[in-house]
Amino acid sequence: MSSYETLLVTRADGIATVTINRPEVLNAFNNAMRSDFSRLWRDLADDEAVRAVVLTGAGERAFSTGLDVTERISGSDSPWVDQIRPWAETEDPGRDLSPKRNDFWKPVIAAVRGMCAGGAFYWIAECDIVVCSEDATFFDPHVTYGLVAALEPIAMSYRMHLSDVLRMSLLGLYERMTADRALQCGLVTEVLAGAEVVERAQELARAIAAQPPAAIEGTVKAIWQSLDVARSQALSTALLYTQVGNPLGTAGLDRTDAKPAKSWRR
Repeated sequence: MSSYETLLVTRADGIATVTINRPEVLNAFNNAMRSDFSRLWRDLADDEAVRAVVLTGAGERAFSTGLDVTERISGSDSPWVDQIRPWAETEDPGRDLSPKRNDFWKPVIAAVRGMCAGGAFYWIAECDIVVCSEDATFFDPHVTYGLVAALEPIAMSYRMHLSDVLRMSLLGLYERMTADRALQCGLVTEVLAGAEVVERAQELARAIAAQPPAAIEGTVKAIWQSLDVARSQALSTALLYTQVGNPLGTAGLDRTDAKPAKSWRR
């Protein structure tokens, strides 16, 4: 079983619980975590026993506060923050973090406690379900630090009202979206007591994992990839997904033992 430098991964009942494990820096991501996630999505995609994923952060203070600007570039005396602009212009730092951009089509449920900020939206934007604790807050500090907010807000505009995306992006550190407001604008689907949020995410994941994996993965991929095309093309393509993803009369519909009749990975 693979081990990771910055993640804790447990598997049970058809689900993998992935914990972002850098609580000392509010679960901010660095190069090591980017590498871990790139490998994690491949590992979980290849593990037929895993049918759904729960993603959360270690500790109660933060799900993640995005990029770790305190870490220094190897071989350089300059702080990481001095390297953000040239690095971001040549490489998207969140490319390795995002499940869908890594062709991972098993459902991912995020369980958010505490702060969820900036680069944390690389994960949130591509999770299929997001639940959060009552004390969760959501904000994007880019503009406050003089940086254009583009990558994360554009991704979030596919799951939140545009007006809420713009408000969060433009106010930076001057305002934090509450859990109740996140529920109202469609960012999260449930708000729970802090101690219950991971347990609830796992309960949802187990219910999903109990259903035929070919149907589940096909549904995830069909819906997400429809966002990349115009409405008429999306509807036409939807029929194709149902034709290749509904293996009627085959063991692919067995609720317990059968493997997917068709892989949804590229």
